[in-house]
Amino acid sequence: MKRRKFLGLTALTGQMMLLAKHGKAQGKAGVPVVISTWSPNVKANAEAWKVLSTGGNAVDAVHQGVMVPEADPNDQSVGYGGLPDRDGRVTLDACIMDHEGNCGSVMAMEYIKHPISVARVVMEKTPHVQIVGDGALQLALEHGFKKENLLTEKSESMWKEWLKTAKYSPMTTVENILENIKEHHDTIGMVALDSKGNISGACSTSGMAYKMHGRVGDSPIIGAGLFVDNEIGAASATGVGEEVVRIVGSHTVVEMMRQGKSPEEACKEAVRRMVKLKGDEKAKNLQIGFIAINKAGEYGCFAMNNDFTMAVHTKDGPQVIKSKSWF
Repeated sequence: MKRRKFLGLTALTGQMMLLAKHGKAQGKAGVPVVISTWSPNVKANAEAWKVLSTGGNAVDAVHQGVMVPEADPNDQSVGYGGLPDRDGRVTLDACIMDHEGNCGSVMAMEYIKHPISVARVVMEKTPHVQIVGDGALQLALEHGFKKENLLTEKSESMWKEWLKTAKYSPMTTVENILENIKEHHDTIGMVALDSKGNISGACSTSGMAYKMHGRVGDSPIIGAGLFVDNEIGAASATGVGEEVVRIVGSHTVVEMMRQGKSPEEACKEAVRRMVKLKGDEKAKNLQIGFIAINKAGEYGCFAMNNDFTMAVHTKDGPQVIKSKSWF
């Protein structure tokens, strides 16, 4: 059984979890509501819900929620325990955006367990939006973050095993992208609408397993991996970041909602554009999933290929929705 499928079945022991049918991959929750990519992130949603359910704001909710997988060594796609690049270095990307359009991002940052917290420092304590590499690490240390080794024994072992046959080529990851995403590449993107009607979002990842050192995908790029427009809604993405960047995916989804499309329809349009660019044959070997929420609290998702899921938490409790897909 694949890691994500196993976690999806076990993460909610003692909790109620509803797997929605394809025809119900969208709903209307009102406020507050929080959604995130991938079923195991019901745990992250539960933490965000603690903030939302007590009248807290959306930016605090997504911040606290995303910290859950960042600290989980068993989640090998986000934060501590993330699979390394081809040099064996764990590099992290994250961004956060609030309802006023304030945003912060860190890219290719090492040694800090919670990149989302450093991204918030960028947003609130600096005049910048994006800080990368050693500069991001320096900023974190200046603000009291602890430097620590993020490469776990399990992830190091898997990397060394990969090296035996990969010949140091990250193309081996790309060539088997669907399988690798199922096992190793499951960015958390989270967006929330609070009781005051304000929207915020956050995104965090350790990126594509065994990538070239310095590679950055869509996750920390405002407009690509995440976008919030408090008048309209918000969206986030997961999957092959290079393809999301090409169409500024999350911004595209929000703009489609501005034109009147439902969250699910807006996500589908973003996927359609990527399929058009790549062609059916290439697109069938990729995976990208979008989640979105609008100002009314309606939410939806859509993916390029199947097996993508969205976690939702409302006053009715947790829910996991299996996304519709293009293929």
